[in-house]
Amino acid sequence: MQCRLTGSVVQKAPGAKPTKATNKKKDEEEGVDVGDGWDDWTHGKALIKPQDQLELTEAELKEEITRILTANNPHAPQNIVRYSFKERSFKSTSVVDQMAVHFVLEGSLLHQDSDEARRLRAKEGLSEETATVDTGTEPDEEKPETPATPVEDGGEVEEAGEEDRPDSAASKTDKKEPKITNQFNFSERASQTLNNPLRERSCQTEPPPRNIFSATASQWEIYDAYVEELQKQEKNKEKQKAAPSKKDSDKSKKKTMLTEAQMDDMSKMGKLSKKSTILERMVNQNTFDDVAQDFKYFEDASDEFRDKEGTLLPLWKFHYDKAKRLSVTALCWNKKYQDLFAVGMGSYDFSKQGRGMLVFYSLKKSAFPDYIYPTTSGVLCLDIHEQHSYLVAVGFYDGCVAVYNLQEEGLEPVYKSTAKTGKHTDPVWQVCWQNDDLDSNHNFYSVSSDGRVVSWTLVKNELVFTDIIRLSVNGAVSEGPEDAQQPCIASGTSFDFHKQIDYLFLVGTEEGKIHKCSKTYSSQFLETYIAHSMAVDAVKWNHFHPKVFISCSSDWTVKIWDHTINTPMFTFDLNAAVGDVAWSPYSSTVFAAVTTDGTVHVFDLDINKYEAICQQLAVGKKKTKLTHIEFNPIHPIIIVGDDRGYVTSLKLSPNLRKKPKAKKGQELPKGPEVEVAKMERLLSLLREPEQSTV
Repeated sequence: MQCRLTGSVVQKAPGAKPTKATNKKKDEEEGVDVGDGWDDWTHGKALIKPQDQLELTEAELKEEITRILTANNPHAPQNIVRYSFKERSFKSTSVVDQMAVHFVLEGSLLHQDSDEARRLRAKEGLSEETATVDTGTEPDEEKPETPATPVEDGGEVEEAGEEDRPDSAASKTDKKEPKITNQFNFSERASQTLNNPLRERSCQTEPPPRNIFSATASQWEIYDAYVEELQKQEKNKEKQKAAPSKKDSDKSKKKTMLTEAQMDDMSKMGKLSKKSTILERMVNQNTFDDVAQDFKYFEDASDEFRDKEGTLLPLWKFHYDKAKRLSVTALCWNKKYQDLFAVGMGSYDFSKQGRGMLVFYSLKKSAFPDYIYPTTSGVLCLDIHEQHSYLVAVGFYDGCVAVYNLQEEGLEPVYKSTAKTGKHTDPVWQVCWQNDDLDSNHNFYSVSSDGRVVSWTLVKNELVFTDIIRLSVNGAVSEGPEDAQQPCIASGTSFDFHKQIDYLFLVGTEEGKIHKCSKTYSSQFLETYIAHSMAVDAVKWNHFHPKVFISCSSDWTVKIWDHTINTPMFTFDLNAAVGDVAWSPYSSTVFAAVTTDGTVHVFDLDINKYEAICQQLAVGKKKTKLTHIEFNPIHPIIIVGDDRGYVTSLKLSPNLRKKPKAKKGQELPKGPEVEVAKMERLLSLLREPEQSTV
């Protein structure tokens, strides 16, 4: 809204006021009632200039002053608070009334022809003539009280004769002269934006056609329907045979086109998936940057002040939400990609067996697995092929073994044993890849509670099995009358193949015995060790020394053996059931074990032959049991799994992987011979007393 004020000064007419006063006096003396507008007609129009009016030049008078008025009230409060009964608190109101009322005048004028005016005149008893006179004089009586109205030429009409009545003479003396406004030209302009017209759009779909059908079905009607269906199928087969070969050629062309299009889509998806995995790893590395820095650079400086003891630094924690209520039953590092490892998920509670899962994690992306394979039965063991790292052998609780190929799409294994192909009848506790046979076919071994050690060969599209040995208690050392009550079949729980001698392997049983076996002799054991009083959970050959192996059991003990001697060389009591044990890949005297109380024990026989140099709790909650442990083949870290489905990575401090310091001017020998000599030196300390007594 814009207002423009323009004005001009009008000179004061001399002698205007005296004429008005003398006329009023004459009217009062003669007692004549003269109309209020009489003076206006008798005298010419005279404009009066106020005393405080400014003297403006012509340029100032012609200047236009523009003012823009907005609808917002500057004096409206912005901090009004009202109580909200819903939220039970005071809330500030965003809507504020912007309307400001400057002047309100409620009029009492009635139109003379209206019904209400007639009723009022009848009530007061006035005639229409007097009413018309009164109504004509009413506006003139109020004129002295209101400011003069402007006219087109900018002047103001002088009003006189309004106090000629005798009853208004007393009130005239008390009234002050009305304030006269500045005589400027005034023009008002206003504009208003148009409101957009509202439009409504609606559409209605036609209801689908409906048909009500009802019938009763009997046996002969069902039979007739099947007969008609068979006849239709036979007619369709005859038509397909009689169809020309052109359609077949067209179909083959369409199939080739579809396969080519699918291959192109697959290649595009493969490129996209690679880019997305790289981007995801970058985001994950930025998120866990502090853990990545600790993994690569952090070395615990406090080891210098500890007396040959070390610590474990927690790094990443791996967990998959859909694998809840599943235990970690197997761990295995990939030999080719050292940051990738596989986790088998299942349950050791045999009363609550159900689904399982095979999951692959990477140290570069700990938030989510790289590969996920759900299984119908719980996974109990797995092994990754050393040369072909995409092949994974898996053993299940239901006795099946399977081979997964990570390069192929789909969630099903490429090979799986069935009852027809000689699957185990009891849970498979361990699988292990072996060298290819003479026909260059991949093969792996498995051991189960049914007492069978089976060799599985991947031939074309099927698994071919060969029983290597059947475990039995025949030939075992008798332990009294209780041994006679044991069944003839011995249940295998773990096994491991020699690192250098291809045909030699060890098998641990539920009876606590360890059998040394050969692939070529399937009828008898080469040696039997009375190892533990409970089931042997793990048995593993040393990576460096060809004679040494280690075993652990739920009887709280870890034992180190020389396979040429029937008695253990070292025995360690860990005060809890031992779930798993593993040799380190960098030293022949370092090994680690996990117990059901959630503790990781790290031993170095070269430093301390009696106690662990590190005992550290690796679980966050009480009653969490550790089930498996594995050393990384290159990096100084270990991974441990628990019965809640979590896998925790831990970094070894410098004291746990310390190498002997070289003297000045001497170079330390390197290679596996040094590790063999270090272990041989320890074994010689135990063999010397035996040789002296003989």
